[in-house]
Amino acid sequence: MLCTMLKNWGWRTVEADDGTTAVAAVEKHHYDAVLMDVRMARMDGREAFTRIQMIRPALPVIIMTAYSSVEDAVDVIQQGAYDYLTKPLDFDRLRLALLRAIDHQQVTSRKQAKAVDEGAQPQLITALIGSSPPMLELLEMIGYVAPTEATVLIYGESGTGKELVAEALHANSERRHKPFVKVNCAALTETLLESELFGHEKGAFTGAERRREGKFVQADGGTLFLDEIGDTSQAMQVKLLRVLQEQELQRVGGEETIKVDVRIIAATNRKLEEEVAKNAFREDLYYRLNVVMLTVPPLRDRGEDIPQLVAFFAGKFAEKNRRVLDRITEDCMALLCRYPWPGNVRELENAIERGIILMRGTELTEKSLPLAIQKQMIREEPPRPGDGEPLSLLDAEKQLVFRTLAETGGNKSEAARRLKITRKTLLNKLNRYGDG
Repeated sequence: MLCTMLKNWGWRTVEADDGTTAVAAVEKHHYDAVLMDVRMARMDGREAFTRIQMIRPALPVIIMTAYSSVEDAVDVIQQGAYDYLTKPLDFDRLRLALLRAIDHQQVTSRKQAKAVDEGAQPQLITALIGSSPPMLELLEMIGYVAPTEATVLIYGESGTGKELVAEALHANSERRHKPFVKVNCAALTETLLESELFGHEKGAFTGAERRREGKFVQADGGTLFLDEIGDTSQAMQVKLLRVLQEQELQRVGGEETIKVDVRIIAATNRKLEEEVAKNAFREDLYYRLNVVMLTVPPLRDRGEDIPQLVAFFAGKFAEKNRRVLDRITEDCMALLCRYPWPGNVRELENAIERGIILMRGTELTEKSLPLAIQKQMIREEPPRPGDGEPLSLLDAEKQLVFRTLAETGGNKSEAARRLKITRKTLLNKLNRYGDG
């Protein structure tokens, strides 16, 4: 009925039976607007919206919801949805909302076209989540670097999302329709890594029963991602340098020279300039790789992104484990925003997955989070008035800062505004507390 009415109003419509189908359609085709129920089969509206936003950030999405799930719709609005409508639908309001959304999309499209004409960067295709200043700076750099042929070195602590950065560089490059091939250099011995990268001839070593093409050849025309490049041996570094310089290689045990056309993106959690100083990493390879360096910020430096990451992972794992998730409690979110996350986004993702699996009922609470997080936060809990000795000035300040951060969902810029201090001053205080 709804689809027929939209057609009668003069719009061409495409109908999707569930969230997964909707996301796939948006990925393949361009639309002026999306009208979506918050409760759908296979993938709920919240996760579908998050994925659509990652694919086409400027596409307006209107959420339909029953009164009983208005809170879900409001959550999605806060994440950037264009509007929401309650059921039963008011068709006049629906028509007006769609007209406004389509006008908005057309204006946005014109602005983007103008920006491209003027040399600005178009919207990125990326699975990276976050809108904090460090992430916006990283995304801007990806936008500049991706369309080029530059070799890129990505630096970041373990768990920060270096592979997602590499995927974004490939997805926004002229090579995006060619292979994106990944190799974890730290996971293989030197002999196995050489065979993995360059391939081998039949009989080259024990167990080599047939010729095998290496990752360089598999990535021909596309991008090769060398993860944990800092863990390679000096001998392997020499071989990699030759391929980078000459764009050619030989299989292990072979004599044929094979030309390859590959863009190299490398990543490391080591500071390679320090490794060079210690003669643990070749200086010539370092400079060959480090044409452009991108640094992925640790999660502790982009706390404003935690609520968005939590919402994404919670929706993802609720669907995966067939759990009904109505909300994330304020105490749980405050705890997640205060924890320092030494394992970065990977640790957060694992914590949310555990929380969803172990949660009782339909609310994610702090009680289902990993014990290590709960125990650390108990140790760091500021003293409360009446708990024995009077609060020191520092403890009182610390309590106020943490309470304000909890109230703002970890948004440090907003917390600084409420505290009437600069964001830099707030970060300095958090570093002093050991919670920055």
